[in-house]
Amino acid sequence: MLKKFSTFFLILTFTFSIFALTNQAVPENYVPLVESAEKINAKVYFDPLSYSCMLQKNGNVYSFRIDDEIAVLNFRQFKAIDRPIKVNNQIFVSQSMIDDANLLFLQKKVDENFRIGVILIDPGHGGKDPGTVGNVVKNGKKQHLYEKDIVLSVGNELASMLRMKYPDKRIIMTRSTDVYLTLEQRVDIANSVKLEENEAVIYISIHANSSFKSDASGFEVWYLSPGYRRNVIGEKDVDADLRPILNSMLEEEYTTESILMAKFIHDGLDKQIGSVSKSRGLKAEEWFVVRNSYMPSVLVEVGFVSNSSEAYNLSEPSYLHKITVGLYNGVGSFVTHFEQSRGFTTFQ
Repeated sequence: MLKKFSTFFLILTFTFSIFALTNQAVPENYVPLVESAEKINAKVYFDPLSYSCMLQKNGNVYSFRIDDEIAVLNFRQFKAIDRPIKVNNQIFVSQSMIDDANLLFLQKKVDENFRIGVILIDPGHGGKDPGTVGNVVKNGKKQHLYEKDIVLSVGNELASMLRMKYPDKRIIMTRSTDVYLTLEQRVDIANSVKLEENEAVIYISIHANSSFKSDASGFEVWYLSPGYRRNVIGEKDVDADLRPILNSMLEEEYTTESILMAKFIHDGLDKQIGSVSKSRGLKAEEWFVVRNSYMPSVLVEVGFVSNSSEAYNLSEPSYLHKITVGLYNGVGSFVTHFEQSRGFTTFQ
């Protein structure tokens, strides 16, 4: 039996292999997904990264994946279905699956809404670990600029702004003062967050950059490399036979959502500071905090303290405020997107 989870996006996508279906004939009992959904007034969402689909109506959700023979009803109940297929860039499903989904939609509307329950902010370094160190000249005096101070300032203001925007959510910081935490301690804080059954948690790690090249500048947002494989489901959570499948499902969903969150945050920063700090884009890497935090997570590098002009900007409270606003807008956009569609792209 599958136990109930208190984690993000459980049972939303499925292990599969994409076959070359372009020349495959559409079975006689199959119908176009989008047109069929329109007939029953259901919304269609599609995640092009994982080939996951979702039909939604009256608060009920029927999710499945191309080339997989399992559907999930309201993110809880498994059901065997005819394998959805993709032919000539169009998704086809069996008529019996559409009829089955429609029966679900005729049920009483689901009361609970899936939501982001916790936003975890992790300002890097701290205490005895200053992070990268730069120098700025103000009023004719040379001053040291510490990464730990930059990211703490941004993190605290971001937490304050998010608490005002989301009084119903828990905004947690790994550190709100100048204290030292190991990477393991930061990850433990993230992974020990308690959630309600319908809640999710997201993790934002904030850093500043440095380079041997003094002209290196700009901001960037990192997410976990899609090729990295993790065990994100504990041995006691599910039966042994189901664990590999569900682990792959959940892990891939974390990656998909991390990429989407990184994109929203990148765009938020670009609008605020892109005119003075060039975007270095979205990047994939296996950083410790994103590799070991079992939830959608990103690592943000807000600029280079090794670049004299960018270091000066990073020493200015007004510039740090712009960075904070960019992060705030990006996180807000992701929360809205997730709570409306669970990360899927709508066809309608």
